[in-house]
Amino acid sequence: MPTNNKINAKREHSFYQDVIDYFDRAAKFTKHPKGLLDQIQACNSLYRMRFPIRRGDKIEVILAYRVQHSHHKLPVKGGIRYSLAVTQDEVKALAALMTFKCAVVDVPFGGAKGGVKIDPKQYTEVELEHITRRYTAELIKKNFIGPGLDVPAPDYGTGAREMAWILDTYSAFNPGAIDAAACVTGKPIHLGGIRGRTEATGRGVFYGLREAVSVAEDMKKIRLTAGLEGKSVVVQGLGNVGYHSAKYLQEGDAVIISIAEIEGAIYDPKGLDVDEVFKYRKESGSILNFKKAKNIKKSSQALELECDILVPAALENQINSENAKRIKAKIIAEAANGPVTPEAEKILEKRGVLILPDLYLNAGGVTVSYFEWLKNLSHVRFGRLEKRYKELVNKTLIDSIEAAIGTNLSSESKRIILHGAEEADIVNSGLEGTMIQAYHEMREKFLSNKNIPDYRTAAFVNAIDKIAATYLSLGLFP
Repeated sequence: MPTNNKINAKREHSFYQDVIDYFDRAAKFTKHPKGLLDQIQACNSLYRMRFPIRRGDKIEVILAYRVQHSHHKLPVKGGIRYSLAVTQDEVKALAALMTFKCAVVDVPFGGAKGGVKIDPKQYTEVELEHITRRYTAELIKKNFIGPGLDVPAPDYGTGAREMAWILDTYSAFNPGAIDAAACVTGKPIHLGGIRGRTEATGRGVFYGLREAVSVAEDMKKIRLTAGLEGKSVVVQGLGNVGYHSAKYLQEGDAVIISIAEIEGAIYDPKGLDVDEVFKYRKESGSILNFKKAKNIKKSSQALELECDILVPAALENQINSENAKRIKAKIIAEAANGPVTPEAEKILEKRGVLILPDLYLNAGGVTVSYFEWLKNLSHVRFGRLEKRYKELVNKTLIDSIEAAIGTNLSSESKRIILHGAEEADIVNSGLEGTMIQAYHEMREKFLSNKNIPDYRTAAFVNAIDKIAATYLSLGLFP
């Protein structure tokens, strides 16, 4: 994932307004009263803060935000990003998207988002710790964090390290709070994190794409065969989401023909080895000049390559009205938040491009964050209580089968049957089931009304209906 904004073109207009426009377009396909729609649409709480930190012999004032978009379900949930591109408009937009994203995948949270306006590369680890702990203290003062109130997570520019600092700060302010670990997700495993969280968003992208291309009827409309095998893929961004999306797509027999990053892009029609590219960039600082791959000087040019699937996994606004007409992909899989602008979407849809929206496709992260939150509240690792018991039961079953048929099962069959589910197995299974179910809910909504123009609108309609049902069940609206 890029670490500055050169890869990101100037926004055509407000990101938050884009989300509102998507909402309004979808709301026309519902029958809910205007007051209820207004409540679902609005950002409920916005905390804009400034706080000082010491850098050497100077004082620097940091600007930061936390937005809670919807309180229809608590806690609210959303990542914290560290970036110079952080604005109030962006944080509001991402918080709103999180509300609807949670509803799409049936995660019982309201949406939230946080942002600290810094370039983390320009600060030492000690300075970043001070910023993170002070930001957390500000959230605590206003009741903007807590296991039942607001649960942050990692996002662009943050990771498990920052989440550990947040947990420690929250625990210091709340001594004896038995559920303190549930105040934040994306933590290191030894602090209550969950196996599978790091790769969750990328794995969710893979599950969603795999399900979409498995429907032969839909693939025929865009002149593709069903299945991932042999599909050519371009991935923009080799950060956490881009790397894991590309890795799992490659393991699913897709061919990664190009990877783009801030320094440029590389192309090989025969396919790139994702792990080797990742390792090469880590060692050299660049993906350019990788083995026999062709260098592409401008990262944005990779988006315009001939391919079956384009996976923008960097920042928002990557495909806009300026370059949309040159996009040749048949499927655009939005692994990032808001990578396709509304103007670009109109151009692409007229050409029959299938867009799998961020509202659905990158919901893997919050889904597994939900699993981590549940783990922290239950105070037990998934699989710990039943793993050994299930292995013993399965061994008894194998012995009985072999005795009945008079021969031994293969070693591989025994291995699969005997394996008691580990935490990662349970997490990945839950994520896979979630993405499959949500995809077909979105597709069915799209097919049920010929006036719904695309999957994004269908996903918004589903989300609005689910949130409205929560308010109506509480008797808050007639």
